Amino acid sequence: MTDEVCDASTTLLAAAVQSRRVSSVELVDAYLTRIEQVNPRLNAVVQLADDARDQARRADVELANGVVRGPLHGVPFTLKDSLDTAGVVTTAGTVGWRDRIPDRDATVAARLKSAGAILLGKTNTPEFTWSAETDNDVYGRTSNPYDLARSPGGSSGGPAAIVAAAGSPFDIGSDTGDSIRQPAHVCGIAGLKPTSGRVPRTGHWPGYQGLFESFTQLGPMARRVEDLELLLPIIAGPDGEDPHIMPVALRDPSTVRIEELRVVTFGDNGVRAPTAETIHAVEAAATAIGAAGAQVRHDVPPGLKEAWEAWDAMIWADGYAWLHRLMEAAGTAGWGSYATRDWISPGDPLPGDELTKLIERVDAIRARLLRWIQEVDLIVCPAAPQPAIHHGESSDPRFGDTYSDVHNLTGWPAVVVRGGTSAEGLPIGVQLVAPPWREDVALAGARIVEAASGGWQRPSL
Repeated sequence: MTDEVCDASTTLLAAAVQSRRVSSVELVDAYLTRIEQVNPRLNAVVQLADDARDQARRADVELANGVVRGPLHGVPFTLKDSLDTAGVVTTAGTVGWRDRIPDRDATVAARLKSAGAILLGKTNTPEFTWSAETDNDVYGRTSNPYDLARSPGGSSGGPAAIVAAAGSPFDIGSDTGDSIRQPAHVCGIAGLKPTSGRVPRTGHWPGYQGLFESFTQLGPMARRVEDLELLLPIIAGPDGEDPHIMPVALRDPSTVRIEELRVVTFGDNGVRAPTAETIHAVEAAATAIGAAGAQVRHDVPPGLKEAWEAWDAMIWADGYAWLHRLMEAAGTAGWGSYATRDWISPGDPLPGDELTKLIERVDAIRARLLRWIQEVDLIVCPAAPQPAIHHGESSDPRFGDTYSDVHNLTGWPAVVVRGGTSAEGLPIGVQLVAPPWREDVALAGARIVEAASGGWQRPSL
């Protein structure tokens, strides 16, 4: 029963609990057993909540008395360690916070609990989320469930690894530079980076403050696209604290008319060449969407190289002072995890006039791409140029990403879903990008790709 329960989608589990075909206690026990089986090899779950079984018993009693707290009543989940959880250690991967226990939940954690979900534990992240690999001085390195010698990506590598290994139904990742989509890609699950301004960052580290706050979005990660559709309405919307969140209504993916979509697809963006298997996965995805009735043409959005360079320049414009301030405030000495892993190269900050010139350039790029996408409903393209890299290779210039980071600059919503398999047997994700506030279109397209490819496949751990 454990395998059957743990492989199921969040959507099916929620329905099974509410129909009383399975109890919340059975779900929690099944996932805790699975974590015990796989986590010693993955190091994805770094803290367990000590009250999950008590919460499950409470949920079952409430259900017996006709009380349903929400659409996730009695369903367990894990949460990235960069998000605060009241009463459970939250380190954000930094040594100064090794024993830190928040007294308040992050907004997304509070909303999931209000919807009835039960926190199982916290999942690993690089220090303050800033790396394409998941490793830190507090908990160490997380491994990819499809090949333990490889990385599960970053910064949401802990969430992606445990969800892919069927140790959690879902998690919430954060994405400043492909940090939901790249781990979803290399771990073969589904992940959504919503539109900038959709989901509050309150209680996340880094937060909603700063020069490039619009780059960071929080979004769901799960084994099936239907779960992203279930979770997004629960976590989205203003919380009265994050000042950048907009009250824009969500649209229903089931109402999207595929035959009316104008789809652009490309395999190679002209900046960094992808593997042959990556191109094949994208072509298969575009073919499936075309077969469903969409108008598909090959094109590349204009100036992607310039967009990526502008994103990169904004990140280090202050010489990574933003990251060092976080570490200093946490009481972490020096550069923490970054001192020994060669992940960043702190430099001199840009002078004020160069910084304002850069911001003007960024907005000009955003405007140009916004004009271009007026004639496009969906982009189908790679999530990254290659499948999972080996541990320690993220600083190698051969493996940089120019496919996903650009949409932290644009702020457009993007879904990644498994679309193929590499020569080594590793997952390959396909990225589906839509215009601002059209998560419904990206999700509808992802459903088609998932149906054609089969989506998530259980790793043989």
